[in-house]
Amino acid sequence: MTARRGVVVVVGLLVAGFAVVAFGRGPDGPVSAARAQTPPPKTVRGHDAWRRAIQRLRVPERGCFTATYPAVEWTAVACVTPPRLPYAPARGHRPFTIGNANDFSGQSSGTINGAEGSFDSVSGVTSETGLAGSSGTTPVANTYSLQINTNRFTTAACTGSPSGGCQGWQQFVYSSNAAQIFIQYWLIQYNKTCPSGWNKFTYPGPTDISCFRNSPMGATVAKQPITNLANLRLTASANTAGNDAVAMFVNSTTPTATVTNVGSTLSLGSGWTDAEFIIAGDCCSHEATFNSGSTVVVRTTIHHGRKDAPTCVKEGFTGETNNLNLVDTAVIGTGPSPAIVSRQSNTLTGTAGCQAAKGFGDTHLSTFKGLLYDNQASGDFVLARTPDIEVQARQQSGAPTWPNASVNKAVAARLGSTRVAVCLPNRLVVNGQSRTVTPGNPLLLANGADVSRNGNSYLIRGPHGDSVVAQLFPTWIDVSVGLSRSPSPVRGLLANANNNVHQVQERNGLVLTWPISFAVLYGSYTDSWRVAPGKSILCGHKVTASNPTAPFHAENLEPVVAEHARAICRKKRVTNKALLDACTIDVAVTGRAAAANAYVGFPAPAAVGIPK
Repeated sequence: MTARRGVVVVVGLLVAGFAVVAFGRGPDGPVSAARAQTPPPKTVRGHDAWRRAIQRLRVPERGCFTATYPAVEWTAVACVTPPRLPYAPARGHRPFTIGNANDFSGQSSGTINGAEGSFDSVSGVTSETGLAGSSGTTPVANTYSLQINTNRFTTAACTGSPSGGCQGWQQFVYSSNAAQIFIQYWLIQYNKTCPSGWNKFTYPGPTDISCFRNSPMGATVAKQPITNLANLRLTASANTAGNDAVAMFVNSTTPTATVTNVGSTLSLGSGWTDAEFIIAGDCCSHEATFNSGSTVVVRTTIHHGRKDAPTCVKEGFTGETNNLNLVDTAVIGTGPSPAIVSRQSNTLTGTAGCQAAKGFGDTHLSTFKGLLYDNQASGDFVLARTPDIEVQARQQSGAPTWPNASVNKAVAARLGSTRVAVCLPNRLVVNGQSRTVTPGNPLLLANGADVSRNGNSYLIRGPHGDSVVAQLFPTWIDVSVGLSRSPSPVRGLLANANNNVHQVQERNGLVLTWPISFAVLYGSYTDSWRVAPGKSILCGHKVTASNPTAPFHAENLEPVVAEHARAICRKKRVTNKALLDACTIDVAVTGRAAAANAYVGFPAPAAVGIPK
């Protein structure tokens, strides 16, 4: 910003996909962009082209503005006062549905200057209800919020806090009940009388005091029914020049954009590294409740000045929730708009993690990068190990009938100080003690971990969002592992080396590139990942360590047995050659058609490891 003869020259700053300005004050107050520069008005045809043009258009000054298709220009409108309601921070145990820290966020290795939340698809959504305001007791239709939430960060506004643990936190909010967009600022654990202009917020316990306030102005956006969710887009920005802004795009027959641009209260621009986009209750730790059969695909885009993909982190920051589940693995995108994409649904399917891997059947391993290979050895093995979680499996040989095959008989996870093991026929052991968990009554553990049950499946979750699903069958266990970060420094039989789908790594660090020999696979590689003596956390009877003497494929089965098993797999629509071969073996070895269910919807492997 440069002053010439009393006139301010406006410098535009492109952040979060739309532009705002740094501006100064003349003798009569703020100097508008129109007085410094008046670009000729123009129009753009095509809704997407118009939205991109609006995102590139500078916001004239601090205030509230709208734009209407096809004109590419901001028009000043009256601002409104945001509701003085707390969109509370996450706290306590993670729920099994989305929100209150159970979500996916995008993390940058540097500083984020903006983020955008949108919906790739919405299906089955016909209704949604939520409580309105802090005292609402009756759910109201179309009552929800869209939020872009930041990580907690260091801010000078915490200077007056006596605890030393105070942190800033910021939310960019669309409130359907208030029909407006605004920004909410927090001083988390300020633990002292709040500064002037801030509102006190306490959780149970008088010594845990946080403070919140809203941006001085909000902008009106018409109340949007939940059936229009796919057409909504929320954008947030912050920069080191002192501007924070939130914008809302509504796609319809005549698309509109609304933005409010305000000064920076917490200096977010220098501490923003993580972004969460969520649809949740409208304030006060409320829940947004969708109708049964709802599925949404959520895209969280970050802007950090580079094209590299964000780190996926299983984390969230707001205390508001919804009744959907995170399902499947988050998709991480690169390019000009790097993003985290997640599927959220009433129906729980798959392991929800930033990356996932499986050990199933007799025993096939699908690594975190999608390499499919077999481990038919017998004994206790490390499947995955990170600083936050270790997963072990006990494999037992099928000898004498199937001497070159094995199945899982027990699965266990170490999650910080918590050890959870599941073993056949149906036993759960937590920290060395047998426990019972019934469907609908999860076991909440002291360090934030928990165990829940759904039919014959146990879900084990760690305090950082890592998870293990153990699905029990009469004679074997299928295991799925979801990690809370991607990329992650994971090692073990389910890991790849160097982020390369064709490479695996021995415990000593030796990298092996497929195809590897049968002797190495069941020699130095598999043996290196056997659980060290005294380190097992598994339950059930110990098994004798052994290795197969020859490869075992569907072609090694008796033709009649193979054809019968293959027919069962084909009925489940298993068509990929490698998966059909694995499915055929599983059905034949276990003697149960249910073994084919593991392949329903299973993606084609990124690579197949067949030993030389």
